[in-house]
Amino acid sequence: MAVDFEFKDSYDVYDLIRLVSVLRAPGGCPWDREQTHESIKKNFIEETYEVVEAINKKDTGGLREELGDILLQVALHCEMEREKGSFNFNDVANEICQKLIVRHPHVFGNVAAENGKEALDSWDAVKFKTKGIKNQSESMLKVPRELPALMRAQKIQQKAAKAGFDWQELDGAVNKLYEEIDELKSALPGNNREEIEAEFGDVLFSCVNISRFIDVDSEEALTASTDKFMDRFKLVETLAREQNIDMKSADIETLDILWERAKIIIAERHKMEEK
Repeated sequence: MAVDFEFKDSYDVYDLIRLVSVLRAPGGCPWDREQTHESIKKNFIEETYEVVEAINKKDTGGLREELGDILLQVALHCEMEREKGSFNFNDVANEICQKLIVRHPHVFGNVAAENGKEALDSWDAVKFKTKGIKNQSESMLKVPRELPALMRAQKIQQKAAKAGFDWQELDGAVNKLYEEIDELKSALPGNNREEIEAEFGDVLFSCVNISRFIDVDSEEALTASTDKFMDRFKLVETLAREQNIDMKSADIETLDILWERAKIIIAERHKMEEK
């Protein structure tokens, strides 16, 4: 049975909204009709990370495609609510437009903002006022618990710092990390899993705190370190195979020699690439 949809050489956002409606309508796609907010909520997260991947790879074509996938997720969720008579895509667009205008009094009003920091402070001030947020504690509660743990920790710490709850200098944050490591070491012999997990969490939280002082994004830093580990481990396996070393039975000293050799080889490769 033919569906009520006009085929074109080029489509716009209104065609996307219409297309999603057709897919979820009787005679459309059974899978699309079955979906709910809950059933596809993780798809949104996956598509978002694919956008980030395209950005990191500087893949313009991939970015265009992945942004389309994000837009599809928005259109699907809006269509589900339109079907219930709650809101539609235009309502969402209207609300974000109004929010942007209200949150930018330094553009659309008489508030001055000469740099990015002043603009962000202006945004936060309006946000606090419009949402009725009275203090940073309430602001912290607005940070989704579903965020990646390192990202959430960094955002929470930034809000605490805005309230004046922060070390005056880097040394304070570094000393706190050493203190938390000592507490973790003290907890280990007791073999109390809850206590060990709590102390380990404190160590990670302190590491994130240091990242703020040295202006490093903790998520990006850990991702880079994981990539670095993978590159070195791959080379360690190659070296072990070339030397007929069974990694599973080899002692840690032998493996450490391979690891250090891999570090040197990779460093030399990077130097050659830079020339």
